Amino acid sequence: MDHVLHLKCLICGKEYGTDEIEYVCPDHGKEGIVDVRYDYELIKTRISPESLAQNEDYTIWRYKPLLPIAADAEVPPLAIGWTPLYKAPRLAEKLGLKHVWVKDDGRLPTASFKDRASAIAVVKAREQNAAIITTASTGNAAAALSGICASMEQPNVIFVPEAAPPAKIAQLLVYGSTVMLVKGTYDDAFELCLEAADEYGWYNRNTAFNPYMTEGKKTAVYEICEQLNWDAPDAIFVSVGDGCIIGGLHKGLKDLLAMGWIDKMPRIYGVQAEGSAFMYEAWRDGEDVLTKAPVSGKTVADSISAGLPRDRIKALTAVTETNGAYVCVTDDEILEAIPALARGVGVFAEPAGATAYAGLIKAVADGLVSADDRIVVLNTGNGLKDIASAMKSVEMVGTKANRVAPNLDDLKRVMKEI
Repeated sequence: MDHVLHLKCLICGKEYGTDEIEYVCPDHGKEGIVDVRYDYELIKTRISPESLAQNEDYTIWRYKPLLPIAADAEVPPLAIGWTPLYKAPRLAEKLGLKHVWVKDDGRLPTASFKDRASAIAVVKAREQNAAIITTASTGNAAAALSGICASMEQPNVIFVPEAAPPAKIAQLLVYGSTVMLVKGTYDDAFELCLEAADEYGWYNRNTAFNPYMTEGKKTAVYEICEQLNWDAPDAIFVSVGDGCIIGGLHKGLKDLLAMGWIDKMPRIYGVQAEGSAFMYEAWRDGEDVLTKAPVSGKTVADSISAGLPRDRIKALTAVTETNGAYVCVTDDEILEAIPALARGVGVFAEPAGATAYAGLIKAVADGLVSADDRIVVLNTGNGLKDIASAMKSVEMVGTKANRVAPNLDDLKRVMKEI
């Protein structure tokens, strides 16, 4: 990996070679998250917008020279990446905007954005000949790791809160993972996973502990900008829990600016649920994210439920350095956004994915965006991940199924009532 310069601690600035540390800066315990730094001049000799235009590999591996893996690295066989970017004129018109797109990462193999990071985790674990990979998750990162490991016959151990949606737990079991249902919160699962990885020597995929997860997640903005012919949007809306996705988007945009492939930095808007609003509160109140106490982390959007966001340094920087903002929405606003997004553009999002659109609605009301802004909303997960919330969302907007006898007369009766 001659294109990777070093790993830099985001707390103290200390730099390490890629073979000096495995995960975090040891001077700060588990909080010493590091950033992967690249030799962009070297990378420019290996990849360009012109070469990408000729590349028929429509997965995240089309960007391999910009990823922290070797050129000949074995990669998972699943088609991860290049999810659709839909133009959404009806959503835009309803909000008084002119240009809105929805990036649908619910179309990835395990139906969530987390496939991007988990793919990198498996590649890095294979580099180290790891016998077992582990992660803690509210559900999606776990399912992503589970599915990708299954595609490569890689043993793995997964820690998730026992309250995770059944559909997400079902994915883990179907893929054959060793599943630990933790009697506690995501934060409890995270800590237990760290301890287990240390005890048994497992490769640890955990968000904001493993620095390479950011590198997988940044591929989404590579795709967004390429799909927009390298004309970067003005604003990107994304839901935030642990903070790794928003940090990854920022990292990817910085890469593209450094390479000269885009000419401006989009504003990044992080959207949080009212009951899990650590980042929103820290941004609003100017608090130190390293000393701020955890919040409750309770929300219907389980994928972004985090009392203490693990990637909070990158998550705050992503907003402050791009002149963006954090937006806070209620659980009701999140649920109402599920059918609104589905009916407005045909994308069925789980609560965490719909949170981004709920945030755009709130941002319009608060005057954070203008009518001429070119805006991308990122859906991070498919609605089939959480059917209970989907059913509650349609009830909230007054939609229900009609019961009818198997004859035309009864159908006519129902049609008259409708």
